[in-house]
Amino acid sequence: MTNKKKAIVYVVKNGKLLVFRHTDFSYEEIGIQVPAGTIQDGEKPEDAALRELQEETGHKGFKIVSILGTADYDMRPEKDEIHKRHFFLAEPTEDLPEQWESQEKHDGQQTPTRFECFWIPLERGHILQAGQGALLGNINDEKRI
Repeated sequence: MTNKKKAIVYVVKNGKLLVFRHTDFSYEEIGIQVPAGTIQDGEKPEDAALRELQEETGHKGFKIVSILGTADYDMRPEKDEIHKRHFFLAEPTEDLPEQWESQEKHDGQQTPTRFECFWIPLERGHILQAGQGALLGNINDEKRI
C-alpha cells in the first residue's frame, strides 16, 4: 500500500463553500470535490494548498487563513493508497463569480482536466466525494496560521 500526502482546501465566502465538478465525467464517477492534490517532495502543505487552488480554479486570489487539522483516508477499493490529508481554510482575496469554468493543465504532461467551479451552502458539504468533507466541522475551531 502506498502512502501519499495531500492538501485539501475549504474556500469559504459568505457562508458558501467553493466546490467543483469534472465536466468530462459523471457525478457517479467523480462526484463533487473541493480543491485538493498531492503535496510534492519538499513542498510545505500550505504551499501545496495554494498551488492546487490556483491550478484547479484558474484564479490566484486566495489566502490560507487557518490549518484545520490532518486525517488519514483509505482510498481502497479505487486505489491501494492511504492519504495523509492536511486540511486548510482559505478565503478569496478577489471577487469570484458564482460559477465559472477552468481547467488544470498538468504542466502539459497530459490532457487538461476541465472543471465547473461553483459555490454551495457550507452546511451541504456532506456531499463531497471520498471523505473530503471530513474536517468541515473544524471550521469554527480553526487554528490561525
